[in-house]
Amino acid sequence: MKTATIDAPTELTQDTAGVTTMRAIVQDKYGSADVLQLRDTANPAIGEHDVLVRVRAAAVNPADWAIMGGLPYIARPAPMYGLRTPKHGIRGTDVAGEVEAVGSAVTDFRPGDEVFGWCRGAFAEYAAASDEGLALKPANLTFEQAAAVPMAGSVALQALREHGNVQAGQRVLINGASGGIGTFAVQIAKALGAEVTGVCSTPNVEMVRSIGADAVIDYTTDDFTKSGERYDFILDNVSNRSLADLRHALAPTGMLVPNGGQFQNRWFSSAGRLIKAMVSFRFVSQRLGRFVVAQKHDNLVALMELIEAGHVTPVIDRTYPLSETAAAMDYVGTGRVKGKVVISV
Repeated sequence: MKTATIDAPTELTQDTAGVTTMRAIVQDKYGSADVLQLRDTANPAIGEHDVLVRVRAAAVNPADWAIMGGLPYIARPAPMYGLRTPKHGIRGTDVAGEVEAVGSAVTDFRPGDEVFGWCRGAFAEYAAASDEGLALKPANLTFEQAAAVPMAGSVALQALREHGNVQAGQRVLINGASGGIGTFAVQIAKALGAEVTGVCSTPNVEMVRSIGADAVIDYTTDDFTKSGERYDFILDNVSNRSLADLRHALAPTGMLVPNGGQFQNRWFSSAGRLIKAMVSFRFVSQRLGRFVVAQKHDNLVALMELIEAGHVTPVIDRTYPLSETAAAMDYVGTGRVKGKVVISV
């Protein structure tokens, strides 16, 4: 498996880039969406293994909203943050666009290629990405659809295939099936041959059914942890049920992957819940799957193949222009997004 990294940058010249400045959404301090400003800034530099992407679309992830506010506080020493002010002023990691220029060691891409994947600073006209963090855009997707795939699709794929080892015929429950990760998880689980139950609110029941769920539970009227049903794998994206209740819904040797961000806990986010889960699963046959999503090139290729085969289609709730990125971030911060929110550049 290849994992994406970004090399130390070297200066990109006028001749190779064709442009030296760009419009971008920049933040100089942590806070609400009010800290985001659209302004001119320097084009990103690229290293020998990097690609300069002309951004056509970028997805907004809950992590973008959290990092904008410097949440959780315990994470601020991490490389993507900054202790008092943001280390990197342009948010956004999920990107789709066209290759503008390539570093001297890049052999898989050339200018004009349509690509999607991960970068640093996607809420801008141009972004730098590692060549291992990109793949050719699925031919049957728009740029907006392709931008919705990398993070949410990779979390769902890694949870189900790599950590859950979900097999045909197994019973899978996706709690939070209408969100960004949930909509991918429902479709990927079906592609793996599982019997899939999605949990969501009333307005989203038909949508979750339409993307392939065999059964849909409206959590406003029914509690899946009290139904008596048992599942081989549960992906919990919302953390709205206790760990004890979730274990009650698991088969004796089933696996739970807790994935709720819990950013309302400004200091520790979901760390406390994960520690409790590790303790509660220690002496039972049920299993706890925990991981931090890795930006793997192979996952992008696997997602591209699933999409081009017709097994997975991104669900987009709303699309905003670059100038309205602050409104897009506010909407993602509500936690009520159906599928993904995308910035069109």
